[in-house]
Amino acid sequence: ALGMVLTILLVPASITAQSNRTVYALTVDDAVTSAVGDYIERGVEIAEEAGAEALVIRLNTPGGDLTAAIRIMESLENSRVPVIVYVWPRGGMAASAGTMILLSAHGAAVAPRTTIGAVHPVAGPGSEVEIPEEELDKLVNVLVEHAGLFAERRGQAAVEWAERAIRESATASPEEALDLGVVDVIAEDMDSLLIALDGRRFILGDNTAVVLNTANAAVEEVPMSLIEQLLSVLINPNIAFLLLTIGVQAILIEISAPGGWVAGFIGALSLALAAYAFGVLPFNWLGLLLVGIAFVLFVLDVKAPTHGALTAAGLATFIAGALVLFNSPTASPYGGLSIPLVVLVGIVTALFFGFVVTKALQAQRPQATTGKEALVGKIVTAKSKLAPHGTVMVAGERWRAVMEEGVMEVGERGVVSKVDGFLLHVRREPKPKK
Repeated sequence: ALGMVLTILLVPASITAQSNRTVYALTVDDAVTSAVGDYIERGVEIAEEAGAEALVIRLNTPGGDLTAAIRIMESLENSRVPVIVYVWPRGGMAASAGTMILLSAHGAAVAPRTTIGAVHPVAGPGSEVEIPEEELDKLVNVLVEHAGLFAERRGQAAVEWAERAIRESATASPEEALDLGVVDVIAEDMDSLLIALDGRRFILGDNTAVVLNTANAAVEEVPMSLIEQLLSVLINPNIAFLLLTIGVQAILIEISAPGGWVAGFIGALSLALAAYAFGVLPFNWLGLLLVGIAFVLFVLDVKAPTHGALTAAGLATFIAGALVLFNSPTASPYGGLSIPLVVLVGIVTALFFGFVVTKALQAQRPQATTGKEALVGKIVTAKSKLAPHGTVMVAGERWRAVMEEGVMEVGERGVVSKVDGFLLHVRREPKPKK
């Protein structure tokens, strides 16, 4: 009876203890950028504050910014909660910078048919040529040393593989990575991962040993914030290209028709967002220069019409520059620029300058005055005495006129100040200043 009572009392306590165990989960399914770095750092802080059992980062990335990856590695190394990087889903990868992040985690797991490796560095943002051999050797040596420090916890075979991944762009399948000790678990999904991690011992950055108890843990998802999502969307060549084009067009509208603020605000905001994207994306300076020349040609054709010759040249230059802008000898983890989008935006831009900007400039030019209004300010000669009514000659025509003040004798000259129907209001011609 006593045993039954103790069982009744202890079982609820056990269930409560299990339900209090929480694993926080992040999902990175894109290139590694500074926005991803912010997201992971925030996830680590949330997991630490909540006293989580562990933090799982579901990772699927072709690579990305090495600077952001190093920053993430530092965050994981100093985490007070065990961090598990899980390459997921099936068919996904953690290449290049993603592999560096995986090596820096306290634990690593992969889903079936995933790939890791290929960490050899390539040219960075704005580079038109490959990294000089001497500089590349220095960078490779630093990466090998840095990755080796993290891979040491996984054994010598893992350290050697990490070096091959950096120097030779070696890759590994899930089974190979498990045999080498690079990863701890091959798991089909999150549930099987938590079961496989249960009871495993991991060493944190401060050498604290932690044994995971994850078999029945609750999973708390930590999604990207709105700002983090926005910044991630910006790191796309197509989005960056559109922002650049919209920004320049809006600024030119503001310049051609000053006085408003909407176009200027949109232009400044678009260019600021484009500048952020270009600060991360690997772009070609020649392409950016050609796009700039294209806009100059468009404007010149508006200022000094050439029957479309400069616009045609600008359109060709614009498309060529856009295609060169994000062209790279190696595949970019951020994707490429859509050729149909480039052609469409080029045509729309040419039409924009041919219509909108032209109309805006025409609106600023003095409009030619015709009809009766053109008589205001004209010199008249009295054909009869104006006292105050009479007739005058102006522009070869005889008009009825009324003198605004005083009397005008025949042959005297005056100036039209107002037209009232077919009656001219006249005042004396101002005397020239001495």
